[in-house]
Amino acid sequence: MSDTASTRATRNTPDHRPLAAAPDLLSSLAPLLADWVPRQRWFAGKGRLITGFTLLSATELLPCTDDSAPGLLLLLVRAQQSAPPSRTPIGGDCYQLLLGVHPALSPQLAPAAIGRPGGGPLRGRTVYDALLDTRLCGLLLERLRVPGRLGALRFCREPDADIPAGLPGRPIAVEQSNSSIVYGDSFILKVFRRIEPGVNPDLELPRALADAKCARVPAPAAWYESAAAEEGGEATTLGVLQPFLPGSADGWQLALNALAVRADFTGSARALGHATAEVHTALAQTLPTTELRRPQLDVIAAQMNERLDATARAVPVLQPYRARLRTAFDALAAIGHDGRSWAAQRIHGDLHLGQTLRSADEGRWSLIDFEGEPARPLAERRRPQPAVRDIAAMLRSFDYAARSGPAGGDPWALEWARRTRDAFCRGYAEAGGLDPRSAPELMRAYETDKAVYEVLYEARHRPDWLSVPMAAIRRLAAGGEPVVGADGPGPSRSAGSDDGRG
Repeated sequence: MSDTASTRATRNTPDHRPLAAAPDLLSSLAPLLADWVPRQRWFAGKGRLITGFTLLSATELLPCTDDSAPGLLLLLVRAQQSAPPSRTPIGGDCYQLLLGVHPALSPQLAPAAIGRPGGGPLRGRTVYDALLDTRLCGLLLERLRVPGRLGALRFCREPDADIPAGLPGRPIAVEQSNSSIVYGDSFILKVFRRIEPGVNPDLELPRALADAKCARVPAPAAWYESAAAEEGGEATTLGVLQPFLPGSADGWQLALNALAVRADFTGSARALGHATAEVHTALAQTLPTTELRRPQLDVIAAQMNERLDATARAVPVLQPYRARLRTAFDALAAIGHDGRSWAAQRIHGDLHLGQTLRSADEGRWSLIDFEGEPARPLAERRRPQPAVRDIAAMLRSFDYAARSGPAGGDPWALEWARRTRDAFCRGYAEAGGLDPRSAPELMRAYETDKAVYEVLYEARHRPDWLSVPMAAIRRLAAGGEPVVGADGPGPSRSAGSDDGRG
């Protein structure tokens, strides 16, 4: 296992060398991490062996050598992995690890244990998942309440944010690509696990929307980040604290509930279309926009074709449909070849029913989780894109609910999806001034691209669900209407999405 590439840390006392600076810190933890990290839901390198770690930074948030109290260590590590056959080795992903350290764990924390290092500065102590310890979760909140620097880290807080002290923290049990902690009924902290240098859109976009006075998105109250590696560079966002919306229900569960009792959902879908258009309008007014012309549209179409080819190689059942699916991407490129262009702006990037909340009292929709698809590079997620991409994703989410919900994709459920998709588009047009159905080439291309993404996800993680996106593939390959057709599924909280609420 490789060791420290660069180390930034804090000093416990003036005469005590920081534990984070110990040259054997990572080498002593590496065997434990190599076993524990691949088993975590947020680990992105499933199926490939970890061959080593590089320590990018380490910070003691609490001293880790106190025999009477738990310590808290934050590591940023790069995980090297073996390359798949026919691929050249690539740089590993970087992960944020929050590790608790204590001589002995209580029985309640036993499931959080990672192991006991056989050497190094933590020899004989138990290292465990800090986010399962309510005391250490509380420390994170206290750090966010008081802006300032600590070693490699910088804690930031909006000047007008009221963050009470002593709020009890509890981790959200169902996690995916990140980890979340709810404090009381007031705030939720999203801890990003797989990280890249730069500002995360889940901080950048909600702050921009707050500046635009858009009330559809909870405004960040505080966040923490790792300092830029070089002068003039951007800091790396590590976590964001936002208001928690107690009593709200997520759109995915609301849709399933409606399907279970065969209830109409068009009113809710229309109102959600309004909310989505309001968010898109505010983002376009606040952040830079651009025009996609022939060169940019050619690149987008080529990337979609590349994803299609890669998925067809990984999931052979997609192969017979590849040529016909490619026509959707060719039609997108043809827009530019005909001299036409299309507006692009910042968007949500991973919009589906699980990324929406409806308040219990007013029935008002909010949008959450602006990180985008975590598997895509950060630079791509921060790039302006057609708003149609979000709309196509939401339409597919309605279809996914219809096929995976209690009705099981029967004719009534598919008609429910058709009417619900149509109502969402009407609501969007009413609030945004542009009917998304007026861009059939873009809609078809982005819905097809998303269906291909879902095929890969389901094949890797839930093979029993592969028939759901394959229904969409068959419809789209046959030339079925991408907007009002109800024959195919769409992205949902249950279909390879990010965390539902944080």
